[in-house]
Amino acid sequence: MKQERRNPTASAVGGVKKEQIVSRNPKVMNGALVFTGTRVPVEILIQHLTAGDSLKKFLADFPTVSQEQAVAYLEMTLEVADARVA
Repeated sequence: MKQERRNPTASAVGGVKKEQIVSRNPKVMNGALVFTGTRVPVEILIQHLTAGDSLKKFLADFPTVSQEQAVAYLEMTLEVADARVA
């Protein structure tokens, strides 16, 4: 089965608008990329996953991040990585 290549510049990922997934503001966490509406840097999610924690554990530790945001961010990251390799 051929895998469909996604467009990393699309306006939505997994049904979630990009502006609802992540944001960057110099006045919030020194301009770090954070999950929109939170002060949680996306880097924390990556650190949790690389340490072997589950997404469920991350979400329990950071309840201001929705599961939809976390999954959409991971999907968006994979799309960008895929586009760079192609």
